[in-house]
Amino acid sequence: MTDRPRIGLTTYYKEAAWGVWRRPAAIVPAVYVEGVAAAGGTPLLLPPVGSDPSVLDVLDGLVLIGGADVDAAQYAGTPHPSTAPEPVRDAPELALARAALQRGVPLLAICRGVQVLNVALGGTLDQHLPDRLGHTAYQPSPGIFGEVTFRTEPGSRIAEVLGPEAASPCYHHQGVDRVADGLVVTARSADGVVQALEPAEAPGWAVGVQFHPEENPADRRLFHALVHQATTRTTTPRRGHSHPGDGHREPMSRPAAGEERSTA
Repeated sequence: MTDRPRIGLTTYYKEAAWGVWRRPAAIVPAVYVEGVAAAGGTPLLLPPVGSDPSVLDVLDGLVLIGGADVDAAQYAGTPHPSTAPEPVRDAPELALARAALQRGVPLLAICRGVQVLNVALGGTLDQHLPDRLGHTAYQPSPGIFGEVTFRTEPGSRIAEVLGPEAASPCYHHQGVDRVADGLVVTARSADGVVQALEPAEAPGWAVGVQFHPEENPADRRLFHALVHQATTRTTTPRRGHSHPGDGHREPMSRPAAGEERSTA
């Protein structure tokens, strides 16, 4: 490709170390960057400080990456003792999620990202799944990924990419509780936990997943799907560029918005 689609990646805002330095930094795990690049996109990192929705003017797609918990205050919740937010990320990422949907910018929201997507549209989160499930399989121990198997809804975007059933690495202790109006559940695990959300109606392609597809370099189908949509979408292109093809999706036949609710 002579003009690779530009894919924005949200970032952590953490203390980091390099050489003799240890200072606050905007960082992203390399697996996200590699996932976008391997799928044919050009990854652009978006720090939470200064990244307002105007950045979408120069992007062809967006990835909301994983990370710390969404602050419970964003959905009028009472913080659970285990909730560990990174508030500096919340406002810009919530705004980016809403703007991407409104503008039809292809969106892949991963782990924290699907939670941001749900909260951005008025949904809520289950702040500690082990309290309901009685197990910690989704986050076995610090720094150790679990694995989740899930079934997808026929006719959904995620089913088109991954088929009726798939498995992926996972690492989270929170999950979707009340599904926001305008979103529908398109994948669940056997225990009822929401594993994917999609807009019931949107001008572009958008998928939110609770698992971590970037952690499996042998299966980059979701990244390829995002980059493909970023290349072919026909909504307003970024300045100075055009993209042939039709990336528009018609609404799918699914349950009415707001009817789905996690059992987690």
